[in-house]
Amino acid sequence: MEQITAARPDIVIASVPYRMESLAEILKAGIACLCLAPHSLNDVYADILHIARIVGAEPAGQALVKRMQAEIQAVRNVTTAASSAMQGRPLVYCEEWGKPLILSQGWVAELVENAGGRFFGEPGKHVAEEEVAAANPDVIIAAWCGAGNRVPLEKLAGRKGWSQTNAVRNGRVYCINDEFLNTPASTLIDGLKALAAAIWPQTFKASAGLRQIVSVKHAPASIDS
Repeated sequence: MEQITAARPDIVIASVPYRMESLAEILKAGIACLCLAPHSLNDVYADILHIARIVGAEPAGQALVKRMQAEIQAVRNVTTAASSAMQGRPLVYCEEWGKPLILSQGWVAELVENAGGRFFGEPGKHVAEEEVAAANPDVIIAAWCGAGNRVPLEKLAGRKGWSQTNAVRNGRVYCINDEFLNTPASTLIDGLKALAAAIWPQTFKASAGLRQIVSVKHAPASIDS
């Protein structure tokens, strides 16, 4: 709080999840605070425009939103054609946290769909390892909040039952930089490109911020297999 007051800000912008103790101190100090809670891409666009108006840069905010929408549509056009040619869209499991397992947010689910995949589960909800294994995703993606690109993919692939999923068997287990998917800002375009490269590697070139599992240890085959 001392650092915030020392900066003498005209406004503090906060986004969920809030650290309530810090937010309470900011409000007690009488500092103007804009608190945002986006859930979808449309919410992200609206927040960008809101911030742009407050700081007197509405034209720049409008231009940024239009660029984001245009880039998303361009990727969607390519992935729509790719999924039509392959007669299907890969099932994508995308997690925001690994213990407990928490699925990525709503805007990430939208990006997955625009990148030509099918988002597994309900965005933002907890899920069990067994549920993921039973769903048999084609692609597994981890973008842990605050972890940057430091997700241990080999350990993730070794979760109970996951070794038999299409994703692990085919080595399609990825980490995407935290800020590319969890920050509701223009960096989501980088996340979209990373998702497209993970879901359709034969169509999109390798993307910055995307890391693929190096080695996969399969579970022993059963007697009947």
